[in-house]
Formats: sequence, C-alpha cells, structure tokens
Amino acid sequence: MKLLIKSACIAFVLTVIYSLIPFQAECKEISKEVFRLHIMANSDNEYDQNLKIKVRDRVLIYTQNLFENASSKEEAEKLISDNLQNIANAAYQEVIENGYNYTVKAQITNMYFTTREYERYTLPSGMYDALRITIGEGKGHNWWCVMYPSICISSAETQDLRAKEVFNGEQYNIVHNEQYQYKFKVVEVFEKICNVFNEDKSKTDSN
Repeated sequence: MKLLIKSACIAFVLTVIYSLIPFQAECKEISKEVFRLHIMANSDNEYDQNLKIKVRDRVLIYTQNLFENASSKEEAEKLISDNLQNIANAAYQEVIENGYNYTVKAQITNMYFTTREYERYTLPSGMYDALRITIGEGKGHNWWCVMYPSICISSAETQDLRAKEVFNGEQYNIVHNEQYQYKFKVVEVFEKICNVFNEDKSKTDSN
C-alpha cells in the first residue's frame, strides 16, 4: 500500500512538472523581451528613500525620449548602453540638486528578479537584463520597474498597446492573467534553484 501511495505521489509530481514545462518556457521568452530598471537607494533612511524616487523620476524622464523610436528590447538596450554615462550624469545631478554628495553608478546587468506584480501585469521570476542605478552605498530598499516595454508607469491604454506589441498572444495572456499565480510560484522556486548556479554579472559599467 505504501509503495502504491509513493508511486502515485511521484506520478502526480511528474505530471505537474511536465504540465509546467511549456509555461516555464514562455516565462523564459518573456524575460528575453523585457528590459528592466533597478534602483538601489543609499540606505533605508526616509531621506535616502525619497531621494531614490526623485532619481527614478529623473532617469525615467531622460530615458523616455530615448525609447520613442525603439522597436525591440535590443534597440532599447543599445540606446541605454550608448547613453549610459549621460544617464549616470542625470541621476548624479538629481542627487546634487537635492543637497547630497553620494556617488552614482549606472550599469547594464543581467540579474535575477523574483515574481513582480504591477497594477495590471505580473512578470515571472527569472534572469533579466536591466539598467541598475546604485546611489551611494546602495544598501537601502530597491525600486523596480520595466523600462521596455513600459508597463509599470504608463497609462492603462498605453500599457496594453506596448505589451501587445512586444509579447505574443500566449505571453501577453501570462503576464496579464491572474489565474497563473500558483504557476508563477512554482516557476519561481525552480528559478531560485537554477539561480544558485548563476552569478549576477555586469555587462557594462559607468561611474
């Protein structure tokens, strides 16, 4: 009897894993189509957290114009790479104008993100290319967003338009449908295990 129960449990687990393979594959494709923003505050002090938001706004205003003609994630990333020093300068200028003398580091990196819910979308966990801005010591709570396609700060109508331009039908359904929450959790556990074997690596740096 115990052997039968054990065999049934193993069969169930294998069935669940097998059913998630297509979903996990689509999640990996989603991560390839997205370019994210990651801002690290100097500390968790209230003034440093407020400064983080101001730097965020400055960076998003600057990069918004860059992305007007970007038709792919690769184009968006190249525009960021070509303007990395200017972005770092804009962020640093915001720091100075607010009366601080923190250093600011801008880099393009490939890093792990947990499952992240925005107002209308959920992005699965995984390794994503991202622009990371580090203010000062970078020891405070972070702020995340999606730079391409812009689906976390745009209007609902613009969010839908940009998401549909970038994601195929199944991918759009995944990020836009709340019924996949349990699958996101399973995929996240799997990604965390895989992430143990992946080091966070920087592709481009600018001080």
